[in-house]
Amino acid sequence: MARTTPDSLLTRLLVSPWFLVLIVWLAFFWQLGAVPLYDLDEGAFTEATREMLDSGHFITPHRDGEPRYDKPVLIYWLQAASVSVLGWSEFALRLPSAIAASLWLLALWWFVRERLDATTATIAGLVMALGLQVAIIGKAAVADALLNLFIALSFFEIYRWRLRPTRATLLRVYLWLGLGFLTKGPVAVFFPLVVSLLYFGSLREWRAWLAAVFEWRGWLVFIAVAGPWYLAIYLDDGPGFFQSFFLGHNLGRYSGVKHGHSGFPGYYFVMLPLVLLPFTGWFFSLLPRVRRLWVDELDRFLLLWFVTVFAVFSFSGTKLPHYLVYGITPLFILMARHRDALRNRWLACLPPLLLVALMVALPDVLGLLEGQADRVHEQAMFAEGARVLDGWYRLGTWIGLVAMLGLLLWSRAALWQRLIMIGVVQTLLVFGLVVPAVFAVMQEPVKQAGLLARELDRPTVVYRTSMPSFSVYRDAITPESDRPQVGELVFLRVDKLERLAEAVAPNQLDLRYRQGPVALVLIEQPEAPSVEARGGTAP
Repeated sequence: MARTTPDSLLTRLLVSPWFLVLIVWLAFFWQLGAVPLYDLDEGAFTEATREMLDSGHFITPHRDGEPRYDKPVLIYWLQAASVSVLGWSEFALRLPSAIAASLWLLALWWFVRERLDATTATIAGLVMALGLQVAIIGKAAVADALLNLFIALSFFEIYRWRLRPTRATLLRVYLWLGLGFLTKGPVAVFFPLVVSLLYFGSLREWRAWLAAVFEWRGWLVFIAVAGPWYLAIYLDDGPGFFQSFFLGHNLGRYSGVKHGHSGFPGYYFVMLPLVLLPFTGWFFSLLPRVRRLWVDELDRFLLLWFVTVFAVFSFSGTKLPHYLVYGITPLFILMARHRDALRNRWLACLPPLLLVALMVALPDVLGLLEGQADRVHEQAMFAEGARVLDGWYRLGTWIGLVAMLGLLLWSRAALWQRLIMIGVVQTLLVFGLVVPAVFAVMQEPVKQAGLLARELDRPTVVYRTSMPSFSVYRDAITPESDRPQVGELVFLRVDKLERLAEAVAPNQLDLRYRQGPVALVLIEQPEAPSVEARGGTAP
């Protein structure tokens, strides 16, 4: 009887579909509702969803009473459906993203199993789920997980169509393009169009590409999916959405800097290793094979997908880390397929080790930053962070660091297997310790201020502060005001308190709540001066 080795048992465990299901739960559903919404993104999306449900107006999204033209409507509809069924909670608001991320992974697994084999498909799925940036957007109440689902489906169908050009496959491409366009606009169409052009062109199959692009039935599907809402918002709101979204939030983001999100020319060379953690070294192991990868038609398609996204956003005026996610799905497949290229254990394990070492040092780093910070709200956050990162945090991060070192030194398992287990450790640390601590410092005070303002039930305004999750927790529109009036509650960042005192009067400020970076102040009626203060005499 053949003897089962520990290595073969580990391999069978890691490539089991049940293990992949467990990792999907860990990456996308575990701790899904455990922390408050973060600002700006989650707060802005969910406040628009809240106002949509509150008003019953499902065409033009609004945030704090003003039209929100940042994104199309699909993610708001899905969030609204989720909270209508499950009730209003962070879990319900984030659930559409978690489901979208799971379907994205399923689409990846299905495609790789078709083209390669089930083992490689499962490994690619594990790499995707345990990757830092994918897990973050899979747990966030924003549009990115949904968008990446449709981008990935579009690319997979394009490759299928080239191998077997059926009308049904091509129409599915246009279906996913339409849904992507309804999620985040032109980006969902731009990259599949450009990458397919480059790919078919590299194979000298121009006629096939042109036939696919000018398939009128496909465009009918696209228009049938995306067209009704775009027509409805034009009829409801005029040209405002089209001018702001297409010119401001698309062309404007690419040609200039939006919301201060600038970056230096090599920004994505720095961000890519962080986005891919803990599999950064695995990606680097592919670089010497680029010429060999180009020869294979599937690998060439995957390379063009990644390189096009990386290159296009490198020239963008606005730079954000999650833009790279549009192009890293093919890297998960390449890493899984060419896992034999991963041979250097230090190259493989050093990046996640450095991340966990930073987690271990974080309490001491925050103590140093508190002494050097100039702004009041930063001092408050660093002080609160040093308090929140207690003994349990230190113990957990040290255990994680020791576990990773043990996996580095364990020579009986293949390097890709050790990296998968390191990915599990990283996920447990990030979402079990770091994220709850960070959100307790930055967002829990905003949540509590919103709940208190809801309880006090007074006219409330925001003063020179952009934290839309306050309105979500207050369950009401909170307009901005540069000069709050007597009787109003004012939500603001603590470094704005002095300026608010100058705008009204110090003796009119009744501090109702202050925690971490935020405060809630009631503007009181100024006291009438006494007779003595007026220089008169008592009657």
